[in-house]
Amino acid sequence: MSEVIARRLTGLAALVAAVALIVQVPLYFLYDGPPPDANVLSRLLVGIVALAALVVFVTAFRELVGRVDPDSGWVGSIAFATGLVYATVTLVSMGLEAGAVIAVDHPIDPTIDVSGTYILYGSISRLLLALFLTALGHAVTRSRLLPRWTGRSAYVLAGLNLAFVPSLFFGNDPAFFYAANGWGTTALMGALLSYWLLALGVSTYRSAARLVPAAGGTPAVRH
Repeated sequence: MSEVIARRLTGLAALVAAVALIVQVPLYFLYDGPPPDANVLSRLLVGIVALAALVVFVTAFRELVGRVDPDSGWVGSIAFATGLVYATVTLVSMGLEAGAVIAVDHPIDPTIDVSGTYILYGSISRLLLALFLTALGHAVTRSRLLPRWTGRSAYVLAGLNLAFVPSLFFGNDPAFFYAANGWGTTALMGALLSYWLLALGVSTYRSAARLVPAAGGTPAVRH
């Protein structure tokens, strides 16, 4: 696989994940009280698509870092591993929610009624994302793979995720910003991740154009 194709695949996967996450988050706020099963299962399905794309993204990112700067390959591997574990943990959480909704004969709010997901969506996911974003930011900065803002913004987002790790001590009221399953811990951080991924995907995909030979046959200069 050429570097141009690797960059485009990495960027496209980030874009798909971002768009799916952007579509998913508002679905959590359509209803007061327990939402209908169709709403819950639809948002979970969209989330599954987003996480599948995220797995492609972290895999392609690791390969891209190793290709651009082999000395930074170990950092790309950390980003890959933590990103993959994050996707796995979140998929397990979605499976628990979907199973609970399918099993009962009346609407439930899985963000409250499925207690097994509180820490998976909350503190565990926040810590894993902090590690992933820190590794990604370091890999980008060290290898000069992308513009500087991508690495710096990854560090900022990692710090925000770390700030929510202690949320497991603050109850299970989704309306409370800092609860284990609160809207700040889950929805807000998910929204920030989705729009950051969107910007990162656009930047990564467009970076491939700088490597395509110009009309005169001279390769463009890598940024």
